[in-house]
Amino acid sequence: MVSAAEQMAANTSWSAFGKATELRKRIVFTIAILIVYRLGTFLPVPGIDGAELREFMAGAQSSIGGMLSMFTGGALGRMGIFALGIMPYISASIIVQLMTAMVPALEQLKKEGEQGRKKINQYTRYGTVFLATLQSYGLAASLQSGGLASDPGFYFIASCMITLVGGTMFLMWLGEQITARGVGNGISLIIFVGIIAEVPAALAQFFSQGRSGAISPAVIIGVMIMVVAVIAFVVFMERSLRKIHIQYPRRQVGMKVYDGGNSHLPVKVNPAGVIPAIFASSLLLLPATVATFSGNQTSPWLSTILAYFGPGQPAYLVFFTAMIVFFTYFYTYNVSFKPDDVADNLKNQNGFVPGIRPGKKTAEYLEYVVSRILVLGSGYLALVCLLPEVLRSQFAIPFYFGGTSVLIVVSVTMDTIQQVQSHLLAHQYEGLIEKSQLSGKGRKRSRRKGAARR
Repeated sequence: MVSAAEQMAANTSWSAFGKATELRKRIVFTIAILIVYRLGTFLPVPGIDGAELREFMAGAQSSIGGMLSMFTGGALGRMGIFALGIMPYISASIIVQLMTAMVPALEQLKKEGEQGRKKINQYTRYGTVFLATLQSYGLAASLQSGGLASDPGFYFIASCMITLVGGTMFLMWLGEQITARGVGNGISLIIFVGIIAEVPAALAQFFSQGRSGAISPAVIIGVMIMVVAVIAFVVFMERSLRKIHIQYPRRQVGMKVYDGGNSHLPVKVNPAGVIPAIFASSLLLLPATVATFSGNQTSPWLSTILAYFGPGQPAYLVFFTAMIVFFTYFYTYNVSFKPDDVADNLKNQNGFVPGIRPGKKTAEYLEYVVSRILVLGSGYLALVCLLPEVLRSQFAIPFYFGGTSVLIVVSVTMDTIQQVQSHLLAHQYEGLIEKSQLSGKGRKRSRRKGAARR
């Protein structure tokens, strides 16, 4: 059976967009904030030698530097004030969420409602400042040792750190403004725009390699077909669900007895979303970021790490896969889907899984089902994220087709479209309520006039 809300959502036409003034304001506000973000990626960090930076990035674009620049919207390649991107905030939020699941005090704070949520957000901001400070110092020291600073010294490192940390905090504020006053998740949209903005340049470089004969036309056609196939595969997997049947008993209201209803509990094949891939990528890209800008001044221990855990190396692939699988299970069971909490909620609502006793047995059954679903979900994430590494090592393709970036683009697009449709649906509900109120007032007036005539 399809609910009334689902029927109305299916019948919602985009022609209603012209009447939804509130939605238009939100979209305009979101676009304006994203334009501010894109302008900030072109504002350079003070003290950078522009000529040396352009020469350096021209040689690094074909290697790991191209991937790093894509994830920061090109700001890292230009050393803009948003060179760190929003990754420190994402890493801090993930760490705080994981600690909330493990530390009883933070878990209790999460249950305190709005005040607890504000306190957790404050801890996330503190963590963002701490991580951004560490990363900005490493990046500033690497720039100085790599000969990219016009006036190296203490003042260069201090100004670079202050600029980069301030840029990350300003990005975090922009994302929160989009979430509160715009459409979609602000942090996700910032990453989405950064990736999309670098795709045309990467495609131009890819096709230029084909025109010069470095890549055969068959490889170009094969890669384009594979991109479309991977996007379709990601959309299919992100919308895949495992429906667990839920039954509700009969209930008596006064003298009437109502039959029990049937429903289902949807469990996504990938409940963790892109969080495991983002967290694993941010950890593995940190030494590569420092090594990219250090040039020939890379320390011996960092050279040893990159020798074994550099992009495309067997140890890198194994470790990347292991982290994705680990974070998929850990994040699902501790943040996105807790079997004990779901079982308690079903028990409080008098719902039960047919053939399974409520309470502990239901939680064990849900854990049994989810653990087997996650085998497919974690394998799907690992496959999509490792695909670009195989392409780069086997076919020497300069265009970095990032599996993580595809996941982010597809997920953010689907989520934003759903939020726009929900706003249109809410506007349609408001129109129906206003019509019913007007018709009710009209009926009351006609009744009053009839009574007066009598």
